[in-house]
Amino acid sequence: MAASGTVAASGDLVVDTLVSGCANFSSFAKPTGVYFSDRSCRNCRKASVSMRKGAVKGHKGVQVYFTFDLTERSYISSLPLATWSSNFRTFSSSCYSDGTMPDLSTDGSSCTDELRSLAISDQRTSVEWGLKLLSGACYLPHPAKEETGGEDAHFICVDEQTIGIADGVGGWADVGVNAGEYARELMSNSVRAIQDEPNGDIDPLRVLEKAHAKTKAMGSSTACIIALKNQGLHAINLGDSGFIVIRDGQTVFESPAQQHSFNFTYQLENDTRGDPPSSGQVFTITVAPGDVVVAGTDGLFDNLYNKEIAAVVADATKDGLSPDVTAQKIAAFARIRALDRNRQTPFSTAAQEAGYSYYGGKLDDLTVVVSHVSA
Repeated sequence: MAASGTVAASGDLVVDTLVSGCANFSSFAKPTGVYFSDRSCRNCRKASVSMRKGAVKGHKGVQVYFTFDLTERSYISSLPLATWSSNFRTFSSSCYSDGTMPDLSTDGSSCTDELRSLAISDQRTSVEWGLKLLSGACYLPHPAKEETGGEDAHFICVDEQTIGIADGVGGWADVGVNAGEYARELMSNSVRAIQDEPNGDIDPLRVLEKAHAKTKAMGSSTACIIALKNQGLHAINLGDSGFIVIRDGQTVFESPAQQHSFNFTYQLENDTRGDPPSSGQVFTITVAPGDVVVAGTDGLFDNLYNKEIAAVVADATKDGLSPDVTAQKIAAFARIRALDRNRQTPFSTAAQEAGYSYYGGKLDDLTVVVSHVSA
């Protein structure tokens, strides 16, 4: 989530050094686009966030719950796939967080020791699931941040049927802080919190609350955690990351983006000035075999409309492609649109609705997690 008008710091992964150098929080100036408790601060509006239609504005500290029963099936025609390359980071493990940004093969065949150290023990008793999630992911950092790993993070826990994504707020780069460190620590702590959950009864809100309480890195980020249990998805989303559910080529559910104002997302932070986990929206969504869940950061949803994502998923399903390959195709399509200045995108639509003169895509870190629902 690169803040509008900012330049990424070249050494923005040395967050530990920066923390020790900025220990005096009373004199620490927060960057443009980062959450302030004073809502009248106009220059706080620059945190990158799309204003997708259907956004629901919650209130700080007030939990909002939604329940959806998606039973009708319908179909829309597919759009042509964009060309794509194999230069992606993809991941596969029993349960992992991508916090260490390993270099893995596109078939997800390898896993670093650092990631294995975060894995939930395979000795834990498995639950007999009526439905299962088969998930794969693709992460494309902003080109200017490839060497430092970008600011997105995600995890997939196969046995626990849970996925999560986070997007560090890029405005922190203005003061030399890589918010990706916060996002990665938040996701790592989420994995550990899942390990403490009752078997078969993972509560995404509870997981996020525990992870947030233990995350001490400087920075802030969005968060989205989705668990499959009791024949349905249970999810919490805070900020402008999110997910959609696709059935028979059509989007049947979209989590609305949360923002305080245009280009100013809800965000978690290791400080009382951030939004609390309870500000997130909690969802319970009935799903069926054959449904596809696509979760992503705003690098995805700012550049592709839902119908475009659904078209890629429909073609990938027809071709029998795995979730990780489908994620690669979606990410490649979104990156192409991000670089296109001659097309209308969700972000340019939102900018225009907010009174700004903007056209084309928005280049950003890009995470896509695709999950197939199966019996």
